[in-house]
Amino acid sequence: MKLLSVNLGRPKPVPYTGQPDGVTGIDKQPVDGPVRVAAPGPKGVGASGLAGDAVCELRHHGGDDQAVYAVAREDLDAWERELGRPLRNGSFGENLTTEGLDISGALIGERWRIGPEVVLEVTSGRIPCLTFQGHLGEKGWVKRFTQKGAPGAYLRVIEPGEIRSGAPVEIVHRPDHDVTVELQFRAVTTERKLLPRLLAAGEALHPDGREAARLYLQKHGS
Repeated sequence: MKLLSVNLGRPKPVPYTGQPDGVTGIDKQPVDGPVRVAAPGPKGVGASGLAGDAVCELRHHGGDDQAVYAVAREDLDAWERELGRPLRNGSFGENLTTEGLDISGALIGERWRIGPEVVLEVTSGRIPCLTFQGHLGEKGWVKRFTQKGAPGAYLRVIEPGEIRSGAPVEIVHRPDHDVTVELQFRAVTTERKLLPRLLAAGEALHPDGREAARLYLQKHGS
């Protein structure tokens, strides 16, 4: 398992974002050299966990529980075949493009060591938005991506440091539950009856997921 590329985005004006100033950092590009990774601060205040990376929509993106976004190269390859077009590393707006790592099957709370310093923890899958759809230029992309159920993973920073492309990735902790990224994503999108199962992931689960599960139980019971 390894890190194929580290991808950073700069603010860019586009016609397809709901951001009031019309800019987005979703167009991530692979970079050379080491990149500093650290917890950016709480949602709404903190942006990206990677130095030099832009997050322009702080209401829904960035912050400690979404500090880093990772996508498996294998998932990009599958989409390449399905869409009939090339998808370079960073195409999905991901900070990290990995190889050999089962991201959809990763457990919420699973921890990855990347290189000698950085440790990241899986918190949730990525919910697609219209900016993502506009960036890819694929009609009906939000629905199509959701149905696929391979959303990539948001991560929080447990141990800061520097990372660079080619670094080894090691799973250093797997929690004792069965809440995967795929299950969490399905629960908050297409199969809400699964929401109570998310609570088994405890505090590692993204706070939005915990709140959704709590409200579901309050309304429907177990």
